[in-house]
Amino acid sequence: MEKLLAVTAIGPDRAGVVRDLSQAVTSAGGSIRESRMIALGSEFAVLMLVSGNWHTVTKLQSAFQALQQQSGLIVTVRETRPRPVATAAPYLVDVVTLDHDGIVFGLSNFFASRGLEIAEVSTRRYNAAHTGSLMFGVQMTVNVPGTAHVATLRDEFLEYCDEQNLDAVIEPAQR
Repeated sequence: MEKLLAVTAIGPDRAGVVRDLSQAVTSAGGSIRESRMIALGSEFAVLMLVSGNWHTVTKLQSAFQALQQQSGLIVTVRETRPRPVATAAPYLVDVVTLDHDGIVFGLSNFFASRGLEIAEVSTRRYNAAHTGSLMFGVQMTVNVPGTAHVATLRDEFLEYCDEQNLDAVIEPAQR
């Protein structure tokens, strides 16, 4: 019987981190189904969905424990189940604004208050090309159920963005 594990790891950024983690999974007989990996400051962070049988799970625990001791990574493993098949349509949200506090909170509050699930979020700070002003960009995938009135949602979202001085787009994701 196949098991699914949600694996997180964070530690000092260095060459070979991805190799070491993927080698641990492969050596234990596991398979990486999904992953997100990124350098955050001087740290490297990993999220992985790993599959394997019960024997793989035992071997992975040992492999990750050894990796923690030799690399400085902090690895956590949690059993999980397959995600239910989505009945909602994914919409992409892209926001750009001058950097200021509370941007992610405001956007997440907007969608949460309407009972909409945020499936993914990615943010970044950067300097504007011509002015050098500090900018903030947010990309989200929001799951919108078929019962939602998309035109009303879009109007409310764009009104919220105007009030917050956010340049934004919301559109259906390409499948």
